[in-house]
Amino acid sequence: MSKKKARVIAFYLPQFHPVPENDKWWGKGFTEWTNVGKAQPLFKGHYQPRVPADLGYYDLRMPEVREAQANMAREAGIEGFCYWHYWFGNGKRILERPFTEVLSSGRPDFPFCLGWANHAWTNKSWEAGTKRVEESILMEMVYNREEYIKHFNEVLPAFRDKRYIQVDGKPLFLVFRPLEIPRPNEFIDLWQKLAKEHGLEGIYFVGISYNMLPEDQTLKNILLKNAPDKSALYYKSVLNAGYDAVNSRGYHRADYYCRSLKDVLWRGINMRLFKHIPVSKCEQKRINEYLYVKEDKWENVFPTLMPNWDRTPRSGVKARVYTNSTPEVFREQLKHVLDLLSEKTDEHKISFLMSWNEWAEGNYVEPDLRYGHGYLDVLKEIIIE
Repeated sequence: MSKKKARVIAFYLPQFHPVPENDKWWGKGFTEWTNVGKAQPLFKGHYQPRVPADLGYYDLRMPEVREAQANMAREAGIEGFCYWHYWFGNGKRILERPFTEVLSSGRPDFPFCLGWANHAWTNKSWEAGTKRVEESILMEMVYNREEYIKHFNEVLPAFRDKRYIQVDGKPLFLVFRPLEIPRPNEFIDLWQKLAKEHGLEGIYFVGISYNMLPEDQTLKNILLKNAPDKSALYYKSVLNAGYDAVNSRGYHRADYYCRSLKDVLWRGINMRLFKHIPVSKCEQKRINEYLYVKEDKWENVFPTLMPNWDRTPRSGVKARVYTNSTPEVFREQLKHVLDLLSEKTDEHKISFLMSWNEWAEGNYVEPDLRYGHGYLDVLKEIIIE
């Protein structure tokens, strides 16, 4: 049996099937493909629209699609999918059907875990092509002890599934905004208690943390490139809140080091004075140089792989674009991440891949018409020994 140099877990977006809420908010039949299909190039050489290859514009209600995705991921050396899980409280879920069917059917026979997307949905979630209106909440998060218990009972069958990804003998549960939960220690302690009462070893909690925040980026330190390094502080704030590990993200830091003061000022002036806004872009190769920090070598920090990024299908000219993202450029990023993981125990050689299928953010490794299986082939070549 082949050995892997890393435990690569890919974030998986379930928004490729219509639901009544999206029909109401965004128009009948809205899915992630709606904005993907109508995307246009915004500058010379801009890679848009992105067109899926092998699977086409799929619908995740089809088990054949889910099976094909798992087969491709397995072949590439990906350990499993981290399905984004939308639990708002008061029993309200959304986009749950694909994972519910994966769980109930036992297919595909491919490892998985859950990532709680614990953020409110607003009318700005998918902006491209919509009227510019004042931001309002579509679905709000509810946090309280009663909700935590209901939520635990909801995910318990998944935790007990033989396919569920474990770390240190415990099911891995990722939280998107770990510090937005009021008194996160209380939430974590309660779930740990409930897990043991139901025969589990506990829960392995992972919280997402950035190694730089947008508010760290003032005009002055964009000019001088002298923003203080707060990576350790940010990671520790999540760990001190009771989480077992951090999934680190570095794209704010990379943007900071790759953006010039001219870019910031020119876009700002254009936004205020003219209808035309120049797109902010940076070479993926340069972005890769700044994604990671020395703290990503900590045993309980799991760095993020980010092969590509182009959110213009969702946000138009307001988005940020990483240009010339290719499988070859991804190869170098992947090697860097393997180096960060090299001294960790095998159990903790985890990297989260962002993402398997975030097509409207230009952030995916599924085959497209330009690169085919290129990203998957690089993963297979580098990850599998």
